[in-house]
Amino acid sequence: MTRVITYGTYDLLHQGHINLLKRAKALGDYLIVGVTNDNFDRDRGKLNVRNNVLERVEAVKATGLADKIIIEDYVGQKIDDIQKYDVDIFAIGSDWEGKFDYLNEFCKVVYLPRTEGISSTMLREESQEIVKVAIIGCGRVAKRFPSEAEIVNGVSVTAAFDIDEQKSSKFVSELDNVVACKSIDELYADSDAVYIATPHMAHYDCIKSALQAGKHVLCETPLVLNGDEAKELYRYAESHGLILMEANKTAHCPAFNHLMVLVKSGLIGDVVDIDVSLSQLLDKNGREFDPDQAGGALYEQGSYPLLPIFKLMGINYDELDIYSRMENDVDTYSRGVFRYSNATCSFKVGLGVKTEGNLVISGTKGYAYVPAPWWKTDYFELRYEDQNENKKFFYKWDGYGLRYEIQEFISCVLNKRFSSARLRRRESIQMAYVMQQFKERMNFHQI
Repeated sequence: MTRVITYGTYDLLHQGHINLLKRAKALGDYLIVGVTNDNFDRDRGKLNVRNNVLERVEAVKATGLADKIIIEDYVGQKIDDIQKYDVDIFAIGSDWEGKFDYLNEFCKVVYLPRTEGISSTMLREESQEIVKVAIIGCGRVAKRFPSEAEIVNGVSVTAAFDIDEQKSSKFVSELDNVVACKSIDELYADSDAVYIATPHMAHYDCIKSALQAGKHVLCETPLVLNGDEAKELYRYAESHGLILMEANKTAHCPAFNHLMVLVKSGLIGDVVDIDVSLSQLLDKNGREFDPDQAGGALYEQGSYPLLPIFKLMGINYDELDIYSRMENDVDTYSRGVFRYSNATCSFKVGLGVKTEGNLVISGTKGYAYVPAPWWKTDYFELRYEDQNENKKFFYKWDGYGLRYEIQEFISCVLNKRFSSARLRRRESIQMAYVMQQFKERMNFHQI
């Protein structure tokens, strides 16, 4: 049997794709099709948002040409797949001529002629909807958004607003075609969606105002500091056909998502413990140390270490105890300990205490290790008793990392998906309940 493998994004599947698949299938007896994951195809310099990976897999399956469909997740996977599936021929479009010659060491490489006059890029440009996004809050975090949005197809930053007019004027002075609005209503008039990067205490009011104005919302993490408020906002958004998403960049990071898939697949056995940390030493005169602006380590950083715990263990824990070092009514360090029916998990966050910022997921067969800064995952290991079985995974973390959450947000808007698998609404809501527990000092221990 002659096994053939080919790869592609298959975004907006068209006749050119089908012709290429037919040519690949004609080379052998068994065709394996690799569909690149949402964040993996960056060679065009853009992140596409029209069809997510599951939709593209279904489109390829519907052609009836593929005997097996796999997902391409990481750099170097082609070599792994060729060896894993005992492939005889690697086939790819002729526009990649010479780029994959290095695979001749492992199998025969064939460059197939492409169909002239049609491409995904052309179709995308002809049919691309543009989502106009405006920015609310022009502080430090917001400065990263415009350059990251430029990398994503289908999004245009149009306006910005801050209660400090000088901030918004200075913000747009460094940008092209972005207007500084004098009022929030003016901003709503020139946008389809908003990105909220205000201080934490303003999130709830800003989100509610934007949703009531009929705007989709991407809000910086933490979404809100109260679980009931989070529930209310998500319910309102869906009932009015709007997308609300929490902007947790780690949740959308390609490497982090691959790690979650591998762990959930049982490669380290049953997870019995997660230990995760994040810390910074910041200027104590900043907003992060002001109790009136919801300062403190847990509010500022807590949603990041909560992410892998909730993704892998779920939100139905038996108990959470929080231990905090307090200064001027702000926690400079907090440690949380979760008790689940079959596991324990702990996290550490600090603004005035420095600790190793890594992630360790312990299982019955092995463990996953992500070195600091784990929240910007670009490398991780699966480690076992027999070190010869250890596996290392390398990824590229592009830019500030916001492009991944922007891509998913715009994709949800265009495809009317109210919840993202990368950060479920129920997980976002539970993060808000953890913030609420801390605020109400439940199961709280001062150290």
